[in-house]
Amino acid sequence: MDRPYLSEFVLKSKAFCSKALCLVGKLPLTARIVGGLLIVFAVLVGVHQAFLPKDVTIRLKVQHSFRSGQLWVWVDDDLAYSGKLNGNMKKKFGLIPDSIQGSLSETLQIPAGSHRLTVRASAEDGTVQEDKISGDFARNSQRTLSVNARRNDISLSWQGAGSTVPEPESGSSWYSKYASSLFLTAAGSIISALTGFALREIPNQVRSRQSASPKP
Repeated sequence: MDRPYLSEFVLKSKAFCSKALCLVGKLPLTARIVGGLLIVFAVLVGVHQAFLPKDVTIRLKVQHSFRSGQLWVWVDDDLAYSGKLNGNMKKKFGLIPDSIQGSLSETLQIPAGSHRLTVRASAEDGTVQEDKISGDFARNSQRTLSVNARRNDISLSWQGAGSTVPEPESGSSWYSKYASSLFLTAAGSIISALTGFALREIPNQVRSRQSASPKP
């Protein structure tokens, strides 16, 4: 980044922050308190989601009939995988062209619990197929998802029964076990404290405005 562009970016950022602070200062105290509560709650939820242990292994096994294409996998609404698909022409008896076939194997790590997986496959001609499948995943478990993608169809299925991997005794496993409950407890305490503050300050603000208003 060159120096003139950086200077312009800093000036624009300062101007934007000044305007934002002015707008916030013009808001009533009630609106500022409610906005602060929402921001704190959103931050805590984001931190909690970021620190959720991804202790479930999904083994993705894909069979497709594309010479080239793209594959996407979403876990709930979050993109978990994106990659290319490549296939080759298979020949009967090593001489007669038969059909294009390709395969892909990938491993995904997701948190335990109930999730919905969405798989979308796109072929080189722009054809897109999509399907969804749900599952309940125990902690430290492994599941295999079979994907069969064709130009006019895509099918998903779980292979076999899920297996459980023994949990290692380590500091990280201890943290994964209790981090979720600690974050929820901290979030509840902070939200309760801020709510109590709002309930105390809002009536004071209303009374101060009533006393400051001119009497007829």
